[in-house]
Amino acid sequence: MNTFVPPTPAEAPPPRRLDPRTILIRALQGFPSVIFGIPVLLAWSRGEGVPLTGLLTAICVLLTVVLIFSWVRWSVFTYQVLPGQLVIERGLINRTRRSIPAERIQDVLIKQGPLSRVLGLAEVKIETGGGEADEGRLDSVSLSEAHRLRAVFRTVRTGGVVMAAGSGAGHAEAEAEAETILFRMGLPRLLYSGLFNFSLVWIAAIFGGLQYLDQVLGYDWDRWLELVGVAERELQSRLNLQVILGVTGVAFALGLLAGVVRTVLRDFGFRLGHAGERFRYRRGLLTRTEVVVAKRQIQLGLVERGPVSGRLGWYALKFQTLGGGDHVSGRQELAPFARPAEIAPIVEFAGLPSFERPGLRPVSPWHALGGVVGFVVIPAIAILAAMVFFPAAGLLLVLMPVPLAVALLRRRFHRYALAGTSVQVTRGVLARRDWTVPYGNVQAVTVRRGPVQRLLGIATVRIDTAGGRGFHGPHVHDIAEDQAAALVGDLMQHVEARDAGSRLG
Repeated sequence: MNTFVPPTPAEAPPPRRLDPRTILIRALQGFPSVIFGIPVLLAWSRGEGVPLTGLLTAICVLLTVVLIFSWVRWSVFTYQVLPGQLVIERGLINRTRRSIPAERIQDVLIKQGPLSRVLGLAEVKIETGGGEADEGRLDSVSLSEAHRLRAVFRTVRTGGVVMAAGSGAGHAEAEAEAETILFRMGLPRLLYSGLFNFSLVWIAAIFGGLQYLDQVLGYDWDRWLELVGVAERELQSRLNLQVILGVTGVAFALGLLAGVVRTVLRDFGFRLGHAGERFRYRRGLLTRTEVVVAKRQIQLGLVERGPVSGRLGWYALKFQTLGGGDHVSGRQELAPFARPAEIAPIVEFAGLPSFERPGLRPVSPWHALGGVVGFVVIPAIAILAAMVFFPAAGLLLVLMPVPLAVALLRRRFHRYALAGTSVQVTRGVLARRDWTVPYGNVQAVTVRRGPVQRLLGIATVRIDTAGGRGFHGPHVHDIAEDQAAALVGDLMQHVEARDAGSRLG
């Protein structure tokens, strides 16, 4: 394999543009905006309709404009790998230059959409853990260039040699061969896991699409909608328990189907490998994603159990990392649907301590009060208000015992402890979450007391790690103020002792 020492500033390669096929991909991505521009034409025609030739001409003009803008964006975007940094320049009127130190790069994510896979291209997303949504993103480069860039920045951190251009794909293949497969999802497990991802989003999508088509197309959709209205009135006249159960059954079956389809699209071919100090997982049917997670990036471990799947012994393992990936929570999912025996070796390879359930302490009994207010009182008020306009909404009050039971059981399942090398928190009644945070990864500890908490003498202790986003974190809610102060003091002692040990080591 050809290698070379990182170039000096005088020998640095010139700035590169993205692959020229990026112009086509961006133009196709802009096509939906062309479609949404059609209602403007219909409004301009004052309801008289638009001739087919005129409509096609307008679409061609709009597509040409999108293509020109895509070319302009491509021509003003360059990236350059300099010694120890990546420089990205963009902009036509407002020109920006962004320098990303290679030592700050925590993750390089490679993603291929359906069109990119056909063209042999990939998107490269570079993350530094800074929290910005678009820290460094190269829309479309060749797959070999994507792997080369990942190897370049990884080598800069390890102080090794950098691969020459064009050898990235070979390096990726060699790494894949050296990997130890820790976890994979075959098709039977994939389909089974999809049954627990029930979704009814398709219903809103279908009705929204029908209404949009009715407004966009000047054809005889009114007749079809009239027939639907007749059918709806006939159904209401024959509405009984049997019909309700039948409609509910059909909706439930379609919801299961939607969950299976979504799961297959996201997790098809899921495979997790381990080599040296890194994990690598691949997933996706249409959009193929490949993510490398270095052990040094891992901040905490999280095991999630669903309301039904968890009780059947199926868990999900996630790691909070510095890069955070492209998930809204900032977490990487290394085992989406696994048994505890499959999760244990992954946690061990990651260097995280196991979760120790014995010895966990409960929070204050007042924790149930917040659940009653949030899960029962506020929804009940909303339902009563809705009954003024829709009396049938009162049927939802029959379901109130369920959130009431969840609220009353919150304290039983919310516990915490300072273990030997980590702080451990568990929370959740129906959906359970177990966090393990090594002391060395605790970035900040915050004590918060709301107005009601101050009245009751309780507080919430927030435990933050680098790269964390979203609402769900390893926080301890509603403990007595003296216990909160003691928890913070003990936790900071563990953190300082861990930092002191690291400096001596």
